[in-house]
Amino acid sequence: MRCKFGAFTVSRLQSAIALCVASSSSLWAQQTPTEITITAEPPVWVSTFDGVPLQALPISVTTINNATLRDIGAQRVTDALRLDAAVSDSYNLPAYWDKLSVRGFALDNRHNYRREGLPISAETIIPMDNKERLELLKGTSGIQSGTSSPGGLVNYVVKRAPSSADRSIRNATLSYGPGHNRLMAADLGGRFGNSADFGYRFNVAHEDLDPYIRDTKGHRDLVSLAMDWRINGNNRLEWEFEQSHHAQIGVNFYSLLGPGTHALPAPVDGTRNITRQPNAQPGVFDGLTGTVSFKRQLDDGWVWHTQYGTQRLRADDRLIYASGCATGAMDRFCTNGDFQIHDYRSENERRNTEAMQTDLRGQVWLGGLEHSVKLSLMRQRQIKQMPYAYTDNLVGTTNVNGGLISTPSYYSASLTDSSDYSTEIGLNDRLRLTERTTAWLGLRHTQLNRQSAQTDGSAAKQEARGVSTPWVALSHQPTHRYTMYASYGQGLETEVVPNLSNPNTLLSYTNAGQPLPALKSTQREIGIKTQFAQTAWQVTWFDITRPATADAPVICNNIPPACIYTRKIDGQNHHQGLEISTQTKLTRWDLDASAMRLDAKRENAMVQTDLNGQHPINVPKYILRGMAQYQHPDITGLRSGLRISREGERNVTEHGEIVLPAWTTLDATTHYDTTVNNVASSWTLAVNNLANKHYWRESPKQYGQYFLYPGAPRTIRATVQFRL
Repeated sequence: MRCKFGAFTVSRLQSAIALCVASSSSLWAQQTPTEITITAEPPVWVSTFDGVPLQALPISVTTINNATLRDIGAQRVTDALRLDAAVSDSYNLPAYWDKLSVRGFALDNRHNYRREGLPISAETIIPMDNKERLELLKGTSGIQSGTSSPGGLVNYVVKRAPSSADRSIRNATLSYGPGHNRLMAADLGGRFGNSADFGYRFNVAHEDLDPYIRDTKGHRDLVSLAMDWRINGNNRLEWEFEQSHHAQIGVNFYSLLGPGTHALPAPVDGTRNITRQPNAQPGVFDGLTGTVSFKRQLDDGWVWHTQYGTQRLRADDRLIYASGCATGAMDRFCTNGDFQIHDYRSENERRNTEAMQTDLRGQVWLGGLEHSVKLSLMRQRQIKQMPYAYTDNLVGTTNVNGGLISTPSYYSASLTDSSDYSTEIGLNDRLRLTERTTAWLGLRHTQLNRQSAQTDGSAAKQEARGVSTPWVALSHQPTHRYTMYASYGQGLETEVVPNLSNPNTLLSYTNAGQPLPALKSTQREIGIKTQFAQTAWQVTWFDITRPATADAPVICNNIPPACIYTRKIDGQNHHQGLEISTQTKLTRWDLDASAMRLDAKRENAMVQTDLNGQHPINVPKYILRGMAQYQHPDITGLRSGLRISREGERNVTEHGEIVLPAWTTLDATTHYDTTVNNVASSWTLAVNNLANKHYWRESPKQYGQYFLYPGAPRTIRATVQFRL
């Protein structure tokens, strides 16, 4: 069947989508509609307080369940977390690993991601086909992690075997779009054994990638298996693994035009690929990740839990990218749209992560008060083994409108190998002061040991230190429907100077590849939550400070235009904000909304004093997200929804001479749950960027250059899932 979309209103599109989906099936049957919600299902792994309902936790946590992930067609974490107003893009390249910011702070892909509660590296493309839900802890993450950015923590929870023997899972999914992507996936689960002691969950997926950006084809594959063994009523063993492969041509996009120009270029067609070259090679990301978990129920309600996780990543990092104007400012394109084009290749990068964690939790009475305590010990290591050298070859000069002047040159340089070992001891205590008042205490001590060296053996450096990060909160429930809380916490992160040491390039460092002193952040947060029968909302105020870094110039040359810097700590970034979120269910309506207002600025800088009081680059001043879904009364199983996203203006340049305007997108979806030949099925038709709006999605500055990334044009996705 062919569905046509021309000029239309929202109401007419809703009717058209409903008609297209409904007419693709010949039978209607009574089905329970899938609700799209962002709610918590205890335990929330990322909270460290296992089994405590989200409503009672004195922290801001968002969980996105599998029904929502399936309905929005989330294939990457960026697809899902854009439902939360605290999250935005942060140098998020297509066909590359996800890079996000939370509350205006960029997440560290080495330290701000968890899988099954254990640390992993997100310097790869992580598949979503075998994920049950996502958890996002917002704010200072020292409560959960010894080393991480203050923005928050993301935790992936994998799909597990069904809980009962009489419930088997036999799902097959077919999907087309956005662009011309074609996905086939299967999800199988069940239990077996004399008393159904063993359970399994098997996922397999293959996708041919041909997205809306031209000339960026590729493919991806996933195989995963999760199993469990109910040894007896007190002991349970779980293990799982996933193997993924992703190969796709990368794309790099626009920049500002010309030195001295204080105007933002007009938004461009998001399907264009101005860096396309016939010799482009796909970036390749392979991953093998798995965990083993043993849980034992002890006497008097105590629980002992031990986990081991391992991750083996391999990457061929390849990208054709734009690098600025050859005859002018290298941090942007030439005034006429000319720019240099480079071919970057770093083959056979390897990143290995291992973590072992054991914890003991239970309840004790001390001083006449009830304490729910958890004592944990975690040992982890991250080892990065890079190729001896990368190549960064100048292909020539081209223009945003096409054409190529071939002026090839060749450059290679060493990379940085590193090994990070850490031991973390954590103690958490939930102290019930009265029936309605609870004190929450946490202390994590982290012992760090880091070694790094250039792949040619130079610039070897070793660092060892111990740091403690406390966390404390007080919550009060005036009624069982309301929770008010205040908290204070600290976080720790490490930063390594970019490995750029060639003095003839745009940007190079005297301390290239070396770690900086530890950056300790602090956060204060006040919040109130409420939960009525069908309505929940939360209001949160936060105040986060984090040490800032600056590039202090040592030598600057005009020909070629290049500077040599020393990166150092310089002042702090100070972010204050207000978040509001609500979810409600009416008779036939499901409504979700969230908003964040952010006041972010630089303070106390001594090197870059002109940045004091300035709003940081690529951080929106506010974000609004909303969704409305309606269950049609006349057609059982049919539901339609609209989703709106608006991100406020943000600075493109350091002093705000150029500002990226606010932008708004509207997405429409229709889902139909029915049976086809006695097989239950769910049909989805989604239209993203309904108005086909052209806009700049984000404006990061990386490696000394201003970037502009266009938003996606109108795209359509059609998906069907059969439950056999």
